[in-house]
Amino acid sequence: MRHMPDDIATAASAAVPVSDPADYRKALGCFGTGVTVVTAHHEGQDWGMTCNSFSSVSLNPRLVLWSIRKEASSLQAFTQSGGFTVSVLASAQADLAMQFTKGSMPERFAGVSTTRQASQRLRLDGSVAWFDCSLHQLVDAGDHHIVIGQVQDFGWHDAAPLSFCRSKFGLFQALPS
Repeated sequence: MRHMPDDIATAASAAVPVSDPADYRKALGCFGTGVTVVTAHHEGQDWGMTCNSFSSVSLNPRLVLWSIRKEASSLQAFTQSGGFTVSVLASAQADLAMQFTKGSMPERFAGVSTTRQASQRLRLDGSVAWFDCSLHQLVDAGDHHIVIGQVQDFGWHDAAPLSFCRSKFGLFQALPS
């Protein structure tokens, strides 16, 4: 690692404006994403949470990632269970996205149609895609862990996915070609 002189290091740190954390979140919210529910099965209990940090990492090997707050009550379940399943929500599943943000774990799964994978993790029925993953790597990243999984099984169908931008659910609309 190259050492910077103190005056350059001071100038570099001064270049980063200090702002309201809510303002920073609003700027991040300008990037539209898909919406997923990530599940795990840990110590005999099903765990699930809504997540929009899901992304592809590699095609070979098949790797995906998502991030979880270090303060999350479900951190241990997702980082010590050996894997997770990601269900990419369909446009009609906005209510499910909200259901998996609050309440106890049994309440989150109440009334939800699921399929138990060979891994014992649940995938949400009606989702547009799903990825059942073994835990590949955890990366420490500020107030989150980046969770990287190796895809063991997956499926999809041609339906409209749910999107999220500027704190609102929506639909992806292709531009005219």
